[in-house]
Amino acid sequence: MNEYMISQWNRKVNKRDEVVVLGDFSWGNARDTAEIIDRLNGRIFLIRGNHDRFLDDKNFDASVFGWVKDYAELSDNRRKVVLSHYPIAFYNGQYRRDENGNPRTFMLHGHIHNTQDREYLDAFIDYMDTRKHISIGGELENVPCQIINCFCVDSDYQPMTLDEWIELDKERKDRRRNKG
Repeated sequence: MNEYMISQWNRKVNKRDEVVVLGDFSWGNARDTAEIIDRLNGRIFLIRGNHDRFLDDKNFDASVFGWVKDYAELSDNRRKVVLSHYPIAFYNGQYRRDENGNPRTFMLHGHIHNTQDREYLDAFIDYMDTRKHISIGGELENVPCQIINCFCVDSDYQPMTLDEWIELDKERKDRRRNKG
């Protein structure tokens, strides 16, 4: 399994790329995790996940990551990206749109696998898509809800860009809507 995941990562990521991992990077101990990191291309930044226990080992050198945080907000092509291991239902900048009415803020998270929690989160997102609010301009519009589950199985264990996650999330939403 590890060999496949390392291969998939390195197939996509170049030496100079920067990758943010949204937690649960490794179930391994400090030594095993460090050995895997040494084999991965790119510079890695880590949002701490609930299974990243290797970080608590005094023998693990966390400086192998660009940073380790519980939460972060980044900018990607004039879009805000909210990063957390856990999904945040109402996130900073959720209602912001660009001049064309497209969402300007995206909430990316890990933690949720193919479990009932994913069904519950999908149901919440679908529900929010039916809600309306009054915009700053006084117009009635849909409530933006750009919560994207970056479950590594969905990307076949390859890191993806924000645009790739947005497209994959759109495809997942379309499949859910066409199913019902």
